Amino acid sequence: MSDSPARSTRGFGRSLYWRIGLGFILFLGMTLGLQVGLFIWVAGETEGGMPARMGRDFAELVAAEFESELTRNPALDLEAYAKRRIGELHRPAVVLLADGRVVAPPGIDVPQGMRMPGAFKRRSPGSAGGRGVAPRERMPPPGMAGPPPGLVPRGPFGGPRRGPEMASIEHNGEVVGVVWVPPLTGLGRAADVIGTPLAIGAFLLLIAGTALAALVIFRPAQARLRALEDAARRFGEGDLTARAPAIGGDEVSAVADAFNRMAADLAARQAQLVEADRARRQLLADVSHELMTPLTAIRGYAETLALPQFTPQAAEGLRAVKVIQEEGERIERLVGDLLDLARFEAGGISLAQESVAVDELFERVSERHAKTAEDKQVSIVIEPHDEDLRLVGDPMRIEQAMQNLAANALKHTPPGGQIRLGARQDGGSMVLTVSDNGAGIPAEHLPHVFDRFYKADRSRSQSGSGLGLSIVKAIIERHGGRVAARSTPYVETVFEVTLPTLRA
Repeated sequence: MSDSPARSTRGFGRSLYWRIGLGFILFLGMTLGLQVGLFIWVAGETEGGMPARMGRDFAELVAAEFESELTRNPALDLEAYAKRRIGELHRPAVVLLADGRVVAPPGIDVPQGMRMPGAFKRRSPGSAGGRGVAPRERMPPPGMAGPPPGLVPRGPFGGPRRGPEMASIEHNGEVVGVVWVPPLTGLGRAADVIGTPLAIGAFLLLIAGTALAALVIFRPAQARLRALEDAARRFGEGDLTARAPAIGGDEVSAVADAFNRMAADLAARQAQLVEADRARRQLLADVSHELMTPLTAIRGYAETLALPQFTPQAAEGLRAVKVIQEEGERIERLVGDLLDLARFEAGGISLAQESVAVDELFERVSERHAKTAEDKQVSIVIEPHDEDLRLVGDPMRIEQAMQNLAANALKHTPPGGQIRLGARQDGGSMVLTVSDNGAGIPAEHLPHVFDRFYKADRSRSQSGSGLGLSIVKAIIERHGGRVAARSTPYVETVFEVTLPTLRA
């Protein structure tokens, strides 16, 4: 059974959902930011998309107005009039007087090199005193290099950039000033005027786009991936009916469909394995049961041959009868172990639930193996404990498990060795230990000591059935307990049995 939580909790940085979501938000934010910047730049370079002639016409219109006022009032203070009039215009304009004085509205920076010359080229005679038929000639300010203000170098997208438009103010055939109309927007002005609304709009679009993508794209995908993850986890925990929803027809659906096919195939194979294991156990139990009848007959006839009136006269005959008896007993024990193991694994043995005194249990185990231990010069020691310890279980089966552990320890303890039987209270459980100081179990064999027919020492294949420890494990697990082994070769080998406890 997996010990993972019902739903994994990934960190923020490890979630694919958040990575994709943040990547989308960043991409959308960068796209909107670039669009806002490009819009401001285009607006600044093209005067908000207005026709190129509007700035020139406006400059000429303002210049014509100033000329009309000078015609009506030759003594007009042109600087004072310009200061009053440019504040009333709907578009910024700068008046550059012939003596170098500059009249400009607030916020308009006039280049330092822009100064009026002492004399300008005069207009054609036909245009004096009015608009005339010849177009007003735009003169570049001195000290400013490059092309005329209305024609500046071509922009990166092919069209000419807008520059300042200029028109001369003439009186009595002399140029007394120049009206300079700067670009209507310009990059800085465009950013000041429309930058904030565009930024707010881009931010709102970012929020709306993110919310829409989360609801329509990312959230459904995450829900389906979560469902696939939950199905995989439940299947790994043993729920073979767990399936993922395969809807949508996309890649996630393809993965879910592949998982469902795999789960169905594994469930079918699991069912086949369960059925095969059931059949194997049943066959093992049936064969073991059927073997008991001929084995009983063989043992009976062997015992008959051992009677004085039937005893063979030759020594070889006597030895043969003894071998038949010993091998018959060994086969009978093996068949009995197989029957017990098959019944335990199939759950066919009911267990009593009684109070078992640990002291009495250890005494019976010690007495059962006392003669064999004496013959091998091995001592069996019961470790003392202060209180009367008891556990809950089937007395006969628990004793069988402890007898098997003691027999296994006795088998691998050399002469002069010692076997110790111990018990201790561990919370709500009782821990019984059988330890010896024999050769021990190599580390590579420890995980397999409870497997059926497994023997760490293959040279001793005739010394036992290889089922004793498997039966111990089956008995203890049927009691709801567990058994484990640890070993330090030639120092100590310990088998621990943990069972429910009961205090006297």
